[in-house]
Amino acid sequence: MTASSRALLAPLVVSVALSLGAAVTGSAGAATTPKPTPTVTTKTLPVPRATVEPLSSIGGPELASMAVVTELPAGVPAPPELKDVAWVLADLDSGKVVAAKAAHARLLPASTLKTLTALTLIPKVPATRTVVATQQDANADGTRVGIVPGLPYTGRQLFQGLLMSSGNDAAYALAEAGGGREATLAAMNEHAAYLGAHDTVAKDPSGLDAPGQTSSAYDLALIGRAALELKDFRSYVTTKEVDFPGRVDPKTKKRTTYKIQNHNKLLYNYEGTIGIKNGYTEKANRTFISAVTRGGRTYLLSEMYGLDSSWRPQAAMYDWAFAYGDRAGAVGELVAPGTVAAPPRPLPSTSPTLQPTAAAAAPAAGAAAGAASREPGPSARPRTWRDTAGLASSTVVLLALTLVVRARRRVVRARSAARHR
Repeated sequence: MTASSRALLAPLVVSVALSLGAAVTGSAGAATTPKPTPTVTTKTLPVPRATVEPLSSIGGPELASMAVVTELPAGVPAPPELKDVAWVLADLDSGKVVAAKAAHARLLPASTLKTLTALTLIPKVPATRTVVATQQDANADGTRVGIVPGLPYTGRQLFQGLLMSSGNDAAYALAEAGGGREATLAAMNEHAAYLGAHDTVAKDPSGLDAPGQTSSAYDLALIGRAALELKDFRSYVTTKEVDFPGRVDPKTKKRTTYKIQNHNKLLYNYEGTIGIKNGYTEKANRTFISAVTRGGRTYLLSEMYGLDSSWRPQAAMYDWAFAYGDRAGAVGELVAPGTVAAPPRPLPSTSPTLQPTAAAAAPAAGAAAGAASREPGPSARPRTWRDTAGLASSTVVLLALTLVVRARRRVVRARSAARHR
């Protein structure tokens, strides 16, 4: 290998380390050193597969990465780890993406898709409109708020059941009131495309797993941001408890009520929480869109395929955001609605999005029996450049070169800071 070849290869290796989530640190006279990938992201979570070409990645080329991406000045620590396959942390008002991991990995959204359902239907089903529930609505699979066939509900009550209790029966009743299930799904997909959420394909308004249904952490951030523009939506997702109508008492002939609570744990435990929606299925695992406002700033965090049901990791991420988010550089942006005319160019073989690595053919200890045949197993070794990039396409090389520039920029800043101390 020639000296010029070695000179070209060295920064590329650094860029690959960055693309895998390693942090490059530098000081005057010291060599830059990649930090090893945290164990949590390589031994407990499936490996997401890249889905879009970096140059056409909505929100910016760095969001095409399947690793953690940040732009942090000296003195700012890395964000806390999340046991999620994919996540996006963004400033709600400016749209600046502060940090992200696998932002465009296409995954199952579970009940976070109800955010798009509500966003689409709130303008179509007024809060005061009366909707009579059907037996088909009441027979919904999964979580139900408990609507009774033949009895009337207001749009407000159904949206409360949808967003607070994650009622699939409420989702179907609202979809029928909005023009029918198929028309509602068409409107949801149209609205997603308008927002620039081209990773999203809605197949069930409740968010229950359905063939071909996908979203991404980036898309959920776009959807959550748009939904919070609606006053009624904000009211629904910040309500902790409300009376919900039940059956008619055969003796008094009066309708009974019962309490329903908001399923968002962060709402009860973290000051400033303003929503938004949690979700879970066995295939999707934990999904979540949350938002918190403090001191005139609001951050939004979207998560997909999470393995931790606690609210504390989210709280830790928001603590970091409010402490360092304004100092962190942007790694991308949440695009404004109506500004993305076409979907990004997909990479070949983008399905399935999650894949086990070669060393993870056997399921990890504690994995569900039989899951290895259908669900990807956890990675048993750190990902390599070949795992992340597959074949060395020109677009991936271009992304690597972009990351090299960012790595050098950090080193220059660190050395400059050291000279001025």
